This record gives sequence, C-alpha cells and structure tokens, in this order.
Amino acid sequence: MTLSTWLGLLAICCLGAMSPGPSLAMVVRHTLSGGRLHGVVCAWAHSIGIGIYALVTLLGLAVVLKASPMIFNAIAVIGAIYLAWIGIQSLQSKGGMQQKLVANKPSRLWEAARDGLAISLFNPKILLFFLALFSQFVLAAQTPVGQGLIVLTPLVIDGLWYTIIAFVLSHSAVLPKLREKSQLIDRLSGVVLILLAIRVVYSLF
Repeated sequence: MTLSTWLGLLAICCLGAMSPGPSLAMVVRHTLSGGRLHGVVCAWAHSIGIGIYALVTLLGLAVVLKASPMIFNAIAVIGAIYLAWIGIQSLQSKGGMQQKLVANKPSRLWEAARDGLAISLFNPKILLFFLALFSQFVLAAQTPVGQGLIVLTPLVIDGLWYTIIAFVLSHSAVLPKLREKSQLIDRLSGVVLILLAIRVVYSLF
C-alpha cells in the first residue's frame, strides 16, 4: 500500500468517525453517566466493532453479505431492534443516564463496553460504509503490512476520536453543566436512536 493510498484511507476513516450519530450519542451517555473511564471503555469497545467490520471486508465476507439479502436483512433487523430498545430506555429513563445520576449510580464498565460494541456491530450504516468505500482499499493491500493497516487504521482512528470526546466531556469545567441537562440529553439520544431504527427498517422495504 502506497503512502498516498493510506492517506486516502486515513481521511475517509476520520470523516466516518467524526460523523455524528448513535455512536456519538452512546459515548456521550456513558461519559456523563459514569465518567471519563466509562466513556473511554465505550469508545474502544466501539472501535473493536469497527475493526471487526474492517477484517470482515478484508476477508471478502462483505461480498457474501451483499450477495445474500436474507443475511443482511437479518443483521439490519437485529440492529434496528437493539437501537429501538436503547432509545425507549433513554426516553423512559429506565436504567438511563438521568436515573443513574439521580441515584448516584454510574453505569457499569461492562455495560459501557457492551453498548459500545453493539452500537457498532448492529448499525447497518457502518456495514454499508465499508461496502461502499472501504473495499477499494482492500484491493490495494497486497502485503501483510498493508492488510494490517486496512484493519488497524479505522479501529485506531475510531477509538482515538471517541476517546477525545470522552476526555472533553468529562473535563471539570464541562461535565457539571452537561449533567444539569442530563435528562434532555438522555431523551434526545433516545429520539435519535429510535429514528435511526425506523430508518433502518424502512430501508428494507
């Protein structure tokens, strides 16, 4: 893989990571609920899911998924159900950020890791991102080093970006102000997740 090709991959990965969506909402929720460590754990669990998609694309399984509508639709439906479930929880504040703050009970680290991993694995938009843009770089990776870069670049960029988000949000000058608006953030996150779930299901018909 040439330097120019890798820089192109790097640019696309940066744009993909910085695009606002349910992944950002999830990192924000766990950072505000549990603090910096919870946000960082959520961030890197999410990045592992990104790395898995990169590896799947590298191995050519993405082509199989694209050629098998039933498999893709099953992944999309499971993802939509999961997103809707988290969204409803956020709207009702049942186990959500607002309730945990009032009870002085932060979310557990394993919950942050679970949600971070699931929000990436069950988000069909990420699969479509790799199918549409990422596969072209796979063809340019003919060596083990190049193939390693194909997997590690999106994983590391995604983890670093959301780690920065967690550090900024957990700063002593920022976190108290955001926590005052925790219920509003919780409900806005719920709306975003439910709308995404509806959009995923609608796109299948």
